[in-house]
Amino acid sequence: MVTIYDIAKKANVSPMTVSRVINNSGNIRMATREKVEKAIKELGYVPNSAARSLTSNQTKTLGLILTDISNPFFSKIARGAEDAAVEMDYRVLMSNTDEDSDKEINYIDMMLSARVDGVLIAPTSDKTLDQIKRLRDHNIPVVLIDRTIEGFVGDYVLGDSYEGSRKLVEHLIGYGHRNIALINGPSNVSTARERQRGYLETLKLNDLPVHEKYISEIDFKSVQAGNTKSIVEQLMQLPEEKRPTAIFAANNFIAISVMKALKELGLHVPKDISVVCFDEVEPVVYFDPFFTVAAQPAAELGKIGIQFLIERVEQKNVEQERKIILPPDIHIRKSTRRIK
Repeated sequence: MVTIYDIAKKANVSPMTVSRVINNSGNIRMATREKVEKAIKELGYVPNSAARSLTSNQTKTLGLILTDISNPFFSKIARGAEDAAVEMDYRVLMSNTDEDSDKEINYIDMMLSARVDGVLIAPTSDKTLDQIKRLRDHNIPVVLIDRTIEGFVGDYVLGDSYEGSRKLVEHLIGYGHRNIALINGPSNVSTARERQRGYLETLKLNDLPVHEKYISEIDFKSVQAGNTKSIVEQLMQLPEEKRPTAIFAANNFIAISVMKALKELGLHVPKDISVVCFDEVEPVVYFDPFFTVAAQPAAELGKIGIQFLIERVEQKNVEQERKIILPPDIHIRKSTRRIK
């Protein structure tokens, strides 16, 4: 491993001079700086970040904890977060909890061990509040992304699940639908609660009845395992006059699972039933856009979340909690049709 002593020898300067160049401290003549930088480049020197963190008390590393990186929504958040971090000279240590609270605890342990400067997290549930307390006990700032937690006090960056839900349901009502089912995520996740709130309030504002049989809840692991079929079957077995003509899927993976279940039942979208959902379904969307969606600005969420976090880490006169809620764009596509 190349050391500053190797660089000092090659550049014919003292190790202290090399250290000052690397850390950009002290007054160094331009000619000397250029000579040292040339030696660094030729020898392929990589600074020891662990050693530097001992003196600066910062690792310049941020933790990013997401619930499902296979979901295009979260991968876009990750990209936005990483781009913003690199731009501000930070690295990102990313982990994926798979909506599993035990995994989340393990990754919090890893973040503590790695001595990250701050953590941007999409919590698995309201129980994550205990893990946030652990981080704060070690003076590690935390910013929430995509989801909030009951009892959390601090910065968060979210999409507007409530308003997006209202607009999707209003679109269906405008197309003549009166029997609209909701297949939602777990109620211990804030986005699911807000999407159901928007669904219910829109029905009531339009003088439409709320049918308990139309509302179902499924955990995200079950969605990935394809367990949405039993829910769809129960909806389709209702008497014809009470059978839903549209399904609101609370996220993109639920929507895909619903589509598979409908196909297995011999039903076609939108001919037999309309489907809307939150978040884009990729990569097909780029070639043949199909789903009517509430598309959230995922990359922007990640970017703002990292900006908030770095400001907390660097203590840049942030005195109050900041709460950013970004509106989704509604894209009307082929998965919905007008009915009489």
